[in-house]
Amino acid sequence: MIRDTESFGILLDTISRFVRERLIPREQEVVDTDAIPEDILAEMRRMGLFGLTIPEQFGGLGLTMEEEVLAAFAWCRASPAFRSIAGTNNGIGSLGIVFDGTEAQKRKYLPRLAAGELIGSFALTEPGSGSDAGSLTTSARREGDHYVLNGAKRYITNAPQAGIFTVMARTNPESKDASGVSAFIVERDTPGLGVGRPDRKMGQRGAQTADVAFDGVRVPAANLIGGVEGMGFKTAMKVLDKARLHIAAVCVGAASRILDEALGYALERRQFGQAIGEFQLVQAMLADSQAELYAARSMTVDAARKRDTGEPITMEAACCKLYASEMVGRVADRAVQIHGGAGYMQESAVERFYRDVRLFRLYEGTSQIQQLVIARQMLRRAGRTR
Repeated sequence: MIRDTESFGILLDTISRFVRERLIPREQEVVDTDAIPEDILAEMRRMGLFGLTIPEQFGGLGLTMEEEVLAAFAWCRASPAFRSIAGTNNGIGSLGIVFDGTEAQKRKYLPRLAAGELIGSFALTEPGSGSDAGSLTTSARREGDHYVLNGAKRYITNAPQAGIFTVMARTNPESKDASGVSAFIVERDTPGLGVGRPDRKMGQRGAQTADVAFDGVRVPAANLIGGVEGMGFKTAMKVLDKARLHIAAVCVGAASRILDEALGYALERRQFGQAIGEFQLVQAMLADSQAELYAARSMTVDAARKRDTGEPITMEAACCKLYASEMVGRVADRAVQIHGGAGYMQESAVERFYRDVRLFRLYEGTSQIQQLVIARQMLRRAGRTR
């Protein structure tokens, strides 16, 4: 669903030019400093990139799902770190409030997230629970007009920069599953909240993650998302459905950049008196990559359009995330192979992307979790038709 083709075309052209002229030339700087340059952040705020998906009444652009994935295709041709810093504001760091927040919560936080004044973060994963998110142990005990949070979260994206956290915590200690989990908005400067040192990761320098600890953190009851206990896991699943489709689009954008790097090298690099792109085995790697990229792009756009029409897309989003994240890994591997020894050197963009894209098969649900989601949705849908 593209609401205004002309205006959206201008937005895509602007993003593409920004990526080409401002972001790609600064990629090595991000690697060297493990941070996004302040002038780039300021430009991103002015362009509205922190509020692409936040509703217009709260200061965002309110992109539809189709518009969002097309924008991600363009934006994510640059290093994933550039998208990640704003990605939580457009995704998991704001969606809980957008979907299930009270009107007061939306008015208080969404305009600041859309402007990039606040960085949002989503705190679900714990040292002892990742894929089994329903077994989380962070607790939230009601005391008058506040909840007291205790526990720890791990690998939390943008935690070092975050101004607010959407925190999943157990409000019903008797419950041993997801039914006792609630969602809270926790501000960074709340006493008892601590953020650890940035993690040292395989790739994606500049996209920082860290542990977050809660030691007697008193959160106003007004910050319980939706004002209802026990709805946190349902909120999280709604957030992840949309986030998984977005990550599929991120993978498509990254794969298109990687394939362009490989194609350019195949045209320029000469061996045995001719460009290596003339060799059929190199052509096979290029062709396989192009076919898989086209498939991932097509299925992601199709699922986005279904979501825009109101169809449930839990299965489709999982399919897209599974296929696209595995696809970009294969494309990156072939690109390194096409570059030969040059592709193994840190000066090569494909070497960096090879490490960066490995994460996509892990977060927002591993590939194996996507397989379970897909199969369970298939069985559920088949059961309804019999």
